Amino acid sequence: MAVTRGFSGRRPADSSRVPPGQYVTRDFPVLSAGPTPFTRLEDWDFTVRGSVDSPASWSWAEFQALPREKFTVDIHCVTKWTKLDMPWSGVSLDTFLDAVATTATHALAFSDGGYTTNVPLADLRGGKAWIVDEYDGKPLDPEHGGPARLLVPHLYFWKSAKWIRGLELLTEDQPGFWERYGYHNYGDPWKEQRYYGD
Repeated sequence: MAVTRGFSGRRPADSSRVPPGQYVTRDFPVLSAGPTPFTRLEDWDFTVRGSVDSPASWSWAEFQALPREKFTVDIHCVTKWTKLDMPWSGVSLDTFLDAVATTATHALAFSDGGYTTNVPLADLRGGKAWIVDEYDGKPLDPEHGGPARLLVPHLYFWKSAKWIRGLELLTEDQPGFWERYGYHNYGDPWKEQRYYGD
């Protein structure tokens, strides 16, 4: 795992907003399992496939034309940092999932670079998750998952797959990259579900 800047500036935690075992940072730490992929926007697309009636894909231009939301959320990383009040802009996962008919119960997010992570479909619906391409009013940097990443703020941050390219909808759960290496299958920060067995 590559670890770069951002592991300084700890502040006392507000227990109403910060899960147990976390510390608050002003920085935005960067952690990656491998090298940062760089995808040209003209080559980027987002696809919903798998257990669907018909796969659906959006080019970068089509993604940009979808209804957008601006919102502020707290992020909790499994490595124990929390960053509060992070401003994002992107498209609700509801927009993409409403475009397909499915009996799936889970999704496997897949990304450039080969990364995957599994999330129950219920955790991606109902305004709980987005595909984001802006942070703090600027295009999302590649080191933070740009041009676009999944954002599922109520789960540990490894579930918010960087460099997202789509969702494989599944009728049964299938572990992703870190889940196969011992991370918790679900990853609820408030229950400290960091590793298998937590």
